Amino acid sequence: MPQSSPTAAEAWQLTAERASEAALFFDFDGVLAPVEDDPDAVQPVPAVMASLEALAGAVSRVAIVSARPVSFLRDRFAALQHVDLYGLYGLEVLHEGEIVTVPAAEPWVPVMEELAGRARAELPAGTLVEFKRLSVALHYRTNPDQGPTIERWGREQAERLGLKVQGGRMVVELKPPVDQDKGMVIGEAVKELGCAWYFGDDMSDIKAFDALRAREAVDPKFMGMCVAVANPETGAEVSNAADLTLDSPHAVADFLAGALPAFAR
Repeated sequence: MPQSSPTAAEAWQLTAERASEAALFFDFDGVLAPVEDDPDAVQPVPAVMASLEALAGAVSRVAIVSARPVSFLRDRFAALQHVDLYGLYGLEVLHEGEIVTVPAAEPWVPVMEELAGRARAELPAGTLVEFKRLSVALHYRTNPDQGPTIERWGREQAERLGLKVQGGRMVVELKPPVDQDKGMVIGEAVKELGCAWYFGDDMSDIKAFDALRAREAVDPKFMGMCVAVANPETGAEVSNAADLTLDSPHAVADFLAGALPAFAR
């Protein structure tokens, strides 16, 4: 943790004092929901829902920035009225009830569909191929011994097709060569803010942390808080880049609930 970082209680108090220019950003898997062997089975921690909605009414903005498609996130958070959704690392955003896609990514949908079919045919049994329309994730959580084989295959396909490779927790993801990631989403979103938090657990979230650090570097009055969620796969590296670390998505839910009194004063 940087020497100048406030404690969690101090940071929440500062956030409450700047509520009209504050925002909270969250990854989904591993942060608001426990990671599961089957990605389609993942659900947010029930206790987190009320806190997100309450915080969305207290600060300028609450948003989820995820590798998941917006359609998946919308299903999980249908009960929330005031939480923004960014999907596929920012290639999709839910805007006024409609899913808007970065135009440069649209032509890659057929490529991704073909790639998903090839992956199902060529990769070892036990590989879970997740087709997300604009990306393909190759999960090996239930078959970890095949991880190196799956990652090598992914890199070969990325080179063949001109795709980007995103590593993660027991997964390798292939994405269009479109200049968009979580760091760019956060960097753009915080330009006019005075305070922002980002909660993440995976390697792609470090770019979001970096965006908050960059904003602090150009505006000393800006306060960015980077929160890592511990896990056995990327926990140490993500935690080392953060201001504080929470133990699990359930701990995130408790942490948010504990912050609400700061906004009631």
